[in-house]
Amino acid sequence: MEYRRLGDSDLNISEISLGSWLTYGGGVEREQAEGCVQKAFEVGINFIDTANVYGRGKAETLLGEVLSGRERTSYILATKLYFPMSNTDRGLSREQVLKQIDLSLERLRTDYVDLYQCHRYDDQTPLEETMEALTEVVRAGKARYIGFSEWSAEQIQAALDLPGVEKFVSSQPQYSLLWRKPEREIFPLCARNGISQIVWSPLAQGVLTGKYRPDDPPPAGSRATSAAMGGFMDRFTSRPVLEAVERLRAVAEEAGLTLPQLALAWVLREPNVASAIVGASRPEQVEANASASGITLSEDTLRAADEALGDVVVR
Repeated sequence: MEYRRLGDSDLNISEISLGSWLTYGGGVEREQAEGCVQKAFEVGINFIDTANVYGRGKAETLLGEVLSGRERTSYILATKLYFPMSNTDRGLSREQVLKQIDLSLERLRTDYVDLYQCHRYDDQTPLEETMEALTEVVRAGKARYIGFSEWSAEQIQAALDLPGVEKFVSSQPQYSLLWRKPEREIFPLCARNGISQIVWSPLAQGVLTGKYRPDDPPPAGSRATSAAMGGFMDRFTSRPVLEAVERLRAVAEEAGLTLPQLALAWVLREPNVASAIVGASRPEQVEANASASGITLSEDTLRAADEALGDVVVR
């Protein structure tokens, strides 16, 4: 496993990180989840990403239990807030920031998180109020650094322009061979301002593993067959996309790689990306994904990948 500096922080995080969206405390049995976390440590993953809303606190609770026996400095832990936790608890107001960090820390069984992230932008709360509250959290020692997920360039710049507040060190956008929107504005702006990307869905909800074939039903037990985990996959499971992924499989084979290795190495070719978050329901998936760290793709392979995907890429 190789490691990269997270923005202007002093955190060195693994190029592949372990996520918990739709899985831990929800779509994956506890024994499997524990096995995935154990395997992550075995293969050198030191960065674990979660959020209060994942399983309405269940993912944080499970991770808190699983991690409780480990030396706290042996891993880097990130969580988020914004989405509703109840009929009245949502958003990025000062009240919510201070309330939700304490609840997350209690579930995670730790005194601090290394990274506290705004899960989305809250247009119902003044940005100054949010940034001042996040600054309080950092200066109280409850979070070491702050980040955001899926903010626009204008929103990011507005936060950077505020005086006297903690600066963001991370951005968490969706990014993959099939979804490249952040390349236009987000990556350049962040790179100029000491903000790294921690990208989610680098395997496009599992489509870039190659498990979904154009002429076959989804494999039993896969995310696409799960009511709990398959609701976000429609844009990636159309026939044109699946046919393009079949062409991409040949590119990977020509390069001597598996399709997931190609997809993850492609994401990591971008210098502003510090880590690719992968979900996993089985320990062997964690190990397979971790093997993408350190792979350098040739210009020929990069060109062939673009040709294989053609116009199914969202830019």
